Amino acid sequence: MKKGESGNDLVGDRRAPGTTSRVSDPTGKAGRLDVLITPVAPADVESVVALARLVWQQTYPGIITQEQIDFMLEQRYNPQRLFEELTMPLVWWDQAIVDGQLAGFSSCMVTGGGEMKLDKLYVDPARQRSGIGARLIEQVVSRARAAGCPTLILAVNKRNERAIAAYGKQGFAIRESVCVDIGNGFLMDDFIMARSIPAHAAQS
Repeated sequence: MKKGESGNDLVGDRRAPGTTSRVSDPTGKAGRLDVLITPVAPADVESVVALARLVWQQTYPGIITQEQIDFMLEQRYNPQRLFEELTMPLVWWDQAIVDGQLAGFSSCMVTGGGEMKLDKLYVDPARQRSGIGARLIEQVVSRARAAGCPTLILAVNKRNERAIAAYGKQGFAIRESVCVDIGNGFLMDDFIMARSIPAHAAQS
């Protein structure tokens, strides 16, 4: 569930050259995948929405009802909403491209408390467990550092044990438990997970 170069240009210029990286995974987790991380553009919205629907239908049955899946997909992945978010100065959407095809995406935003929130992170089921989600998180960490955010947070369903474990491997720890009314009688029963963001990237 809900998975760059650092520098101030990430805040001021949404499509600055530093926001695109094409590198082989040094850990070997992504195998020989050549992954391109680049900002989502309006022309990419249709593909992002389609991938979101694919992932949600494979991830959330058994965790939430189909009615809630349909409601949240319409609420969160309405194309017009995505177009609007792409114009917001403190919201960033990124995508992972493999072999010319969309393999995953993320979105993050600066919260009112000055933290960076990883709001969405999804990888094509056929590409999961290949390091793509970790690569997208690295991009979000770079954006958080560039924006001066000391902490990266996210919300994950308490029953999504696979995602909770995956985020734990990326340095996140459970900070609190929340239950949020999202309308239509539906609730988000989540853990808030957090990890600190060092002021400077670690040197290898």
